[in-house]
Amino acid sequence: MRAAADEFRRYLSAERNRSPHTVRAYVTDTVSLLTHAAGQGVTEPVDLTITVVRGWLAGLRSLGAARATLARRAAVARTFTSWAHRTGLAAADAGAALLSPRAGRPLPRVLRTDQAATLVTIPTDAPAAVRAGALRDRLLLELLYATGVRVSELCGLNMSDVDSARRVVRVLGKGNKERTVPFGLPAEAALADWLRHGRPVLAGDATGSALLVGARGGRLNPTVVRRIVRARARAAGLPATSPHTLRHSAATHMLDGGADLRSVQELLGHASLASTQIYTHVSAERLRAAYEQAHPRA
Repeated sequence: MRAAADEFRRYLSAERNRSPHTVRAYVTDTVSLLTHAAGQGVTEPVDLTITVVRGWLAGLRSLGAARATLARRAAVARTFTSWAHRTGLAAADAGAALLSPRAGRPLPRVLRTDQAATLVTIPTDAPAAVRAGALRDRLLLELLYATGVRVSELCGLNMSDVDSARRVVRVLGKGNKERTVPFGLPAEAALADWLRHGRPVLAGDATGSALLVGARGGRLNPTVVRRIVRARARAAGLPATSPHTLRHSAATHMLDGGADLRSVQELLGHASLASTQIYTHVSAERLRAAYEQAHPRA
């Protein structure tokens, strides 16, 4: 079982080209499944049955796992059993007939346009070391909202990925898919200030080509970005906000402003238009709220 999990990890990484985060999540769920199977007396992948897989999911459900969690883990189980069958580790695909609960799709929480504007407006008049951090924070907030990039994509940006003349950034997204995303004049101003007065102060031997730099001179990491966004929102008196909130807000505000769905799909780097369509529901909800508040016959 351990050997199968290790081979599955290599398959996800080398052949499917999944991100380290995705590989880690898939392998964690697979190990959970195989551990459950071992408890049922199954010691080889060839003996894995759909009954065992369903028992694993039922155990998770009894522990209070959400429908979205169960749906994701069922998908992992199907991927593993399909791979095991194709590679000869199992005579049949035990998960082929496995059904999973339909995951709920709650509407994403977004900021209003005035709240987003408040968040990205950061005072930068401070001593040089403090000011450098403020300039970086202003840039990362501007870029998150202006481009709608994921936090991992933001942290992966290099100096060579930014084309200031055309006001675009080259982003490496999920599945190593590259896309070019535009940004506006406020983000351009924040970028110029950061490159001129901020990055030279924080950059060190470990900086390399990273665009955004942490306090110790290394590439800024997603955990720190989440902490910065959360702290800035709290300081501005705004609701709890994350980098993904800004991504949701960017998409919603573009659609509210008249952008077509395909353009927003391209901006966000969604492989499927279905992933982008949820933002049309957000806009519809906002329209209904405004209608109910303002219309005398609502």
